[in-house]
Amino acid sequence: MSRISEERKEILLRRYGSKNINSGPGKVTPPAPGGRRPGGFGPRGPRGHIGGGKPKNAMATINRLLAYIGRDKIKVLFVFACVLSSTLTNLAGSYLLRPIINNLVDAKSTAQEKISNLVLGILTMACIYLVGVICTYLQQRIMIGVSQNALVKIREELFRKIQKLPVKYHDTHTHGDVMSRFTNDLDSVGEMLNNTLSQIFSCIINLVGTVILMFVTNWILALVIVVTIPLLVYVGNLIGKQSRKYFIGQQQALGAVNGYVEETVTGQKVIKVFSHEETTMAEFEFLSDDLRQKQMKAQFFGSIIAPVMGNLGQVSFALSSTIGGILCLTANFDIGGLTIFTNYSRHFSRPINELSMQMNIIFAALAGAERVFEVMDEAPEKADPEDAIEICAEGNRVEGAQIIKGEVVLKNVTFGYEPGKTILKNINVTAKPGQKIAFVGSTGAGKTTITNLINRFYDIEEGEILIDGINIKNIKKDSLRSNIAMVLQDTHLFSGTVRENIRYGRLDATDEEVIAAAKTACAHSFIERLPQGYDTVLEGDGANLSQGERQLLNIARAAISKAPILILDEATSSVDTRTEKYIERGMDRLMKDRTTFVIAHRLSTVRNADRIIVLEHGEIIEQGTHEELLDMGGRYYQLYTGAVELD
Repeated sequence: MSRISEERKEILLRRYGSKNINSGPGKVTPPAPGGRRPGGFGPRGPRGHIGGGKPKNAMATINRLLAYIGRDKIKVLFVFACVLSSTLTNLAGSYLLRPIINNLVDAKSTAQEKISNLVLGILTMACIYLVGVICTYLQQRIMIGVSQNALVKIREELFRKIQKLPVKYHDTHTHGDVMSRFTNDLDSVGEMLNNTLSQIFSCIINLVGTVILMFVTNWILALVIVVTIPLLVYVGNLIGKQSRKYFIGQQQALGAVNGYVEETVTGQKVIKVFSHEETTMAEFEFLSDDLRQKQMKAQFFGSIIAPVMGNLGQVSFALSSTIGGILCLTANFDIGGLTIFTNYSRHFSRPINELSMQMNIIFAALAGAERVFEVMDEAPEKADPEDAIEICAEGNRVEGAQIIKGEVVLKNVTFGYEPGKTILKNINVTAKPGQKIAFVGSTGAGKTTITNLINRFYDIEEGEILIDGINIKNIKKDSLRSNIAMVLQDTHLFSGTVRENIRYGRLDATDEEVIAAAKTACAHSFIERLPQGYDTVLEGDGANLSQGERQLLNIARAAISKAPILILDEATSSVDTRTEKYIERGMDRLMKDRTTFVIAHRLSTVRNADRIIVLEHGEIIEQGTHEELLDMGGRYYQLYTGAVELD
């Protein structure tokens, strides 16, 4: 078995541990400076913190959660009435033992009177406890409905907000972090709403009611019990702090193991290629042992709180029993009163114990709720101006929309993702309707950024972008983007049939148009060979297809769109050379009568472009046709002939 160094151990704990608390099975890839997100655009942002911790503003978060519950105000009031009734019936039922016992030990009562009073007392207690059981049932049933209604509203609002957030938000937050807010954080909120709120209310009423009844029964014994309260609170808080600390460590270690398992299973081929099985097992054993140690501590402190508090309660019980016995002998304290008082003293520590145990759930829920509300409070995409117009293509007329031909002009465009860090510098590009414009250059030169700006995923700082002479800031975003079709380097297919995935490019497309689009993208032949053809259900982002086949479906999705502007971002990078030649023929048909922007590292794919623009460090250094650029003998010539390589 391979051994791992202390430095490697620290790296493992840092990479998979504290940054992945409750992150679940999704892998969170560390950021690469200046790189693009796997499924998005622009620079990666900082890695989001997932789960754990205490709430920053507990009261504000509580008030906000109560606002969601308050939408079912009548039901909530009924629940609290049931909690109050259930708790009071439990206390009253216990108190009824006093007259029953006093009657049994009363020497003046006859045997028949004692039996009749005993039967009557038992029936009365049974009726009271039955009311309590019914109230408890109603409380649980209704509260679950209220909490689930609140969760549905929160979840729906969160999802709606995600749809309205700008691309910049997704570029600066990991997918795992966003998913964690929908799953782990909302689950912790749901756990608190389901049981904790009503249980806290019940514990408080139970505690107050027990103290009142103890003073009513015998104030001397009540003072004895009250004196022990600070000790109970101190011990419970002490153990609770240790328990919280070790449970957080346990969750960190659990996240580390889950993250490592997911990553190694996903990268199993790479592990085998480089023969790292022994190293991988050693690293997993280290993480697993770390989880074992932290789980032992967490479970130990989590399990001792109940017996410790129980034993402290037994001390109170012993004190009250001893002093109560003395009072019965010296101060005419009745036996029934002593019986119920010792019963109350036995159960006195239970609500305190339950309250301390609920604090972990409350802290986790409030911290999770804060993370959910952080997303809800994010600024959405800027709203369209009131006088914004709609546009459409000639072949897809929309009533009231302005018809465009597809001319795209960038005038003196300057842009940076972050203030003070300029990515594009004074870019000027004109694309006539039907022209094919290609962008080439090194990684990070700004090629994809230009296409992001055309879609208004980001707003430019200086200059303007015009479509048929209209500033895109004056066009409705939905209308603008529906007239731009995109094929990205990273494929993404949704759960559903092949037909539904192609139709995603235009939902009202007919089956005949779907087939025509597939033929255009050279996808029809392989689709026909699938088990159910166009009705074949795709698994897990098209896992039952090859990478090239998935890209062909993405191209078909763009083909079915009637958008007059087309953006191809390394659209053929995932297919082999033979398939690429078929695609190029299909692309020629796809790009006919469309203004097309092509980003490519394979310079052979852009030779027939009307204009090739060479970018370096956010500036245009060369532009022209393939032949013109070769004659210039500059950067493009060096790239094409292999004198230098695209990095």
